[in-house]
Amino acid sequence: EEFEKLRSEELAGIEEQRSESMALASQELQRRLEPFAKENPRYTMSFEEEAAAIKNLTLEEVKAFYEEFYGASDATIAIVGDFDSEEVAAALNQNFNAWESPRPYERLMDEFYEPEPASVEIETPDKSNAMFLAAQKLPMNVDHPDYPAMLLGNFMLGGGFLNSRLATRIRQQEGLSYGVGSRFYADARDETATWRAYAIYAPENAAALEKAFREEIEKVVTEGFTAEEVEAAKSGWIQSEQVSRAQDNTLAGTLNSYLDLGKTMEWDAGLEARIQALTPEQINAVMAKYLDPDKMVVVKAGDFAKVREARP
Repeated sequence: EEFEKLRSEELAGIEEQRSESMALASQELQRRLEPFAKENPRYTMSFEEEAAAIKNLTLEEVKAFYEEFYGASDATIAIVGDFDSEEVAAALNQNFNAWESPRPYERLMDEFYEPEPASVEIETPDKSNAMFLAAQKLPMNVDHPDYPAMLLGNFMLGGGFLNSRLATRIRQQEGLSYGVGSRFYADARDETATWRAYAIYAPENAAALEKAFREEIEKVVTEGFTAEEVEAAKSGWIQSEQVSRAQDNTLAGTLNSYLDLGKTMEWDAGLEARIQALTPEQINAVMAKYLDPDKMVVVKAGDFAKVREARP
C-alpha cells in the first residue's frame, strides 16, 4: 500500500512536469550536456521513460536493490550544533556499526565531454512564462589554477543577484526577465565543470533577451571587468561565503563532503586568499579563455507559437 501510494505520487509529479517550461528545458539541457548511454546510471531519462520505469517497477526489485547495495561501511557524518558528542557517537555505533555494505564502494569517474553546440526550442502551449537556459562545459576542477578567477568572474557576470552584468542589463535596464543569472560549478575531483545561465521571461521577449544575453557575454570576453567591479565582487563573494558558513546545515554538508575528499576548512581559507589576490587582468583573461557563446548549448521552452501567430 505504501509502495503504490509513493508510485502514484511520483507519476503525478512527472505528469505535471511534462508541460512545464522549466522542467522541459532543464531536462533537454542535461541530456545534451551529458549524453550518457541508457545503460549508464547517469543517463538522463525523458519524462516518458521515467514514467514507464516507475510503472514497471516492483516492490521486490526495490527490496533486492536495497539488499545488494545499501550499507554504512563507507558512510561519513558531520554534525554541527549544540549536542553531546559521546551520546551521539554511542547512538551512531549502536545503529550503524554493524550495518556493513554488501559490496565495496566504487566512485563513478567523470570525464570532460564537450557537447555539440545547439539552439533548441521546445513548445509549451498556454504557458505564460518561458525558460531560457544556456550552458558550456569547461575542463577544470576546484583545484585548477583558473578556478578562482572563473568563480569570481561568474559572480560578476550572473551570480551576484541584482548587481551582476546579466541582471543589470536584462532585468533592470531592459525589463526583459523576471529572474536572470548564472552559476558555475566545478567538480571537486575530476576536471569537468559547467557554466550555466538562466532567464525566466515572457515568450514575446525571446529575441530581445537572447540578443542582450549574447551581447553581455561578448562584452565580458572582449572588454572584461573593471577594477571597481572586481573589488566590489571580492567583498560581496567573501561576505556570501561567510553567511553560508554561518548556516548549520550548509556547514555540516561541507564538513561531511570534506571527510570524503580529504579536505579541511583550510582549503576554503586558501580559496578566499586566492580570490583576494586576483587582479582584473587575470579574471578577464580567464573569462576570455573559456566562455564562448558559439560553443554553448541553448534551450528555450515556452509558448512561442502563440507569439508568432499574433504577429501581423
